[in-house]
Amino acid sequence: MRVPFDELQAVLAAALRKAGMTGDRASLCARLFAEASRDGVASHGLNRFPRFMRMAARGLVDVHAAPALVAAHGALERWDGRRGPGNLNAHASMARAIALSRLHGVGCVALANTNHWMRGGSYGWQAAEAGVIGVCWTNTLANMPPWGAADPRLGNNPLVIAVPRGDGHLVLDGAMSQFSVGALTSYAARGEPLPVDGGHDAAGALTRDPQAILDSRRLLPIGFWKGSGLSLMLDVIAAALSGGRATHEISTDPEGETDLSQVFLAIDPALVPAGDLDRIANAVVDSVQRGDGDVRYPGERTLATRIESLREGVLVDEAIWREVSDQLARP
Repeated sequence: MRVPFDELQAVLAAALRKAGMTGDRASLCARLFAEASRDGVASHGLNRFPRFMRMAARGLVDVHAAPALVAAHGALERWDGRRGPGNLNAHASMARAIALSRLHGVGCVALANTNHWMRGGSYGWQAAEAGVIGVCWTNTLANMPPWGAADPRLGNNPLVIAVPRGDGHLVLDGAMSQFSVGALTSYAARGEPLPVDGGHDAAGALTRDPQAILDSRRLLPIGFWKGSGLSLMLDVIAAALSGGRATHEISTDPEGETDLSQVFLAIDPALVPAGDLDRIANAVVDSVQRGDGDVRYPGERTLATRIESLREGVLVDEAIWREVSDQLARP
C-alpha cells in the first residue's frame, strides 16, 4: 500500500514522542526513517522502526541522549554517541564534519557507542546537499564470514561516498556484502530470488535464495576476498579513531546490536575552481551512460523513486504500517 510522505512522517514522529523523544529530535528522527522509505530503502526505514522502538523500550537506545565531544586534534574529533538514537547521532556527526570542513578544508568525526544509523545514504545526501564531498562508514555486528571461513566474523560495514552535482548528486551507499541483511529480508518477504548470487546455502553452494542465505548466515562479500579485506580495514579504522568497539566486541543479537563505531568525513571542494566539480562529474556520468545498456549513476534510482513516492505516496508494508499505527492507539 502507499501512504503520503507527510502522513508517514507524522505517524512516526507521534510514536517517537509517545516513547519520550522530544520536539525537534522526534521530528528529525521520524523524517530520517520516512525519507529512507520514501527513497526505496524501506528495510532501513519503516520496516526497521519497530525494532528501533523495541530497543528503546529495553533501554539499549536512549531516546534522550545526544553525542558528546571527547577529544579533538585539528580537523579530527572524537565523539561519544552515549547510545543515543543512531540516525540522530549520525546526522549530528555529519553536520559537525561539514562544519569542520568549512574551517579546515577537511573535517572528520569519529563516533563511538552509537546505535544502528539506519540508512547510511542519508548522511551522504546530507553532505552533498551541503555542497561537500562526503564519506562515512559504520561497523556492525558480525554478520558476514571472512573470505575462507563459513561462520560470521566480520560486519558488512556499509560505506557511503557522496559527490554534490547540480544535475543530481552522486551518492553510493553499499554494504560490504553483496546484499545487506535488510535487502535479503525484503527479497525473502516478497518470495523473490536475488538477481545474482548473494551468499552460500547450508551446504556451501552459492545461491540466489535469500532465505537460504539468512538461514546459513553466509553472506557473500562484495568482490569475494576484496570485500572481506575492506570490511576488516573499515572496522579497524572506525574502532581506532572513535575509541569504540570493533565488530568482534559487538553483541551478535540483532536486537542487542549497540555500541557501534562510525566515521564521518567531509571535504569542502572550495579548492576546486567554480564549476569544475560539476563539469568533471557530468563528463564521467556521460561517458559511462553513452551507448547501449541501462547504466545508472549512483543515486539515480533513488531520485526517481523519491519523485514517485512524493507523487503517489510511499510504498509501505501494510502489516508493519498497521503495527506502528496501532501502537499509537494503545494507552
